[in-house]
Amino acid sequence: MRLHLCAVGRLRAGPERALVDDYLARADRIGRPLGLGPVAEHEVEDRRGGGMAAEAGLLARAIPAGAVLVVLDERGKLVSSPQFAAGLAAWRDGGRQDAVFLIGGADGIDPSLRARAELALGFGPMVWPHALVRVMLAEQLYRAMTILAGSPYHRL
Repeated sequence: MRLHLCAVGRLRAGPERALVDDYLARADRIGRPLGLGPVAEHEVEDRRGGGMAAEAGLLARAIPAGAVLVVLDERGKLVSSPQFAAGLAAWRDGGRQDAVFLIGGADGIDPSLRARAELALGFGPMVWPHALVRVMLAEQLYRAMTILAGSPYHRL
């Protein structure tokens, strides 16, 4: 199952970019034998200032037909890392070809796009900077793959 990390905004060179690149490279190495990955990163920018609706249009172009759609939202469902890993495995084992994780812009994700999501996922009730959400998602994708592979990276 191919994985897609789609985000509004560009992550420039710096510590966050380095962390995302590191976790996605690790995920690629451990995930391929598990039938997960690679993780493709799609960055979009609304240069015309059209707000959430314009961002939704740009994000929608990166969503393959039939993909599992997950939106990141502070009001989203809170799951443990093993639950997240089990969800990825269930989608993969259910024959889904793609899973897409959306990180919206400053105002969030347009309701029309949110309504299409199979899951709204949260990293807690706090609001996080988008760059850190991307790092946390990349790490959790890697962690999920290590859990599925039986690696000692994740400890209870």
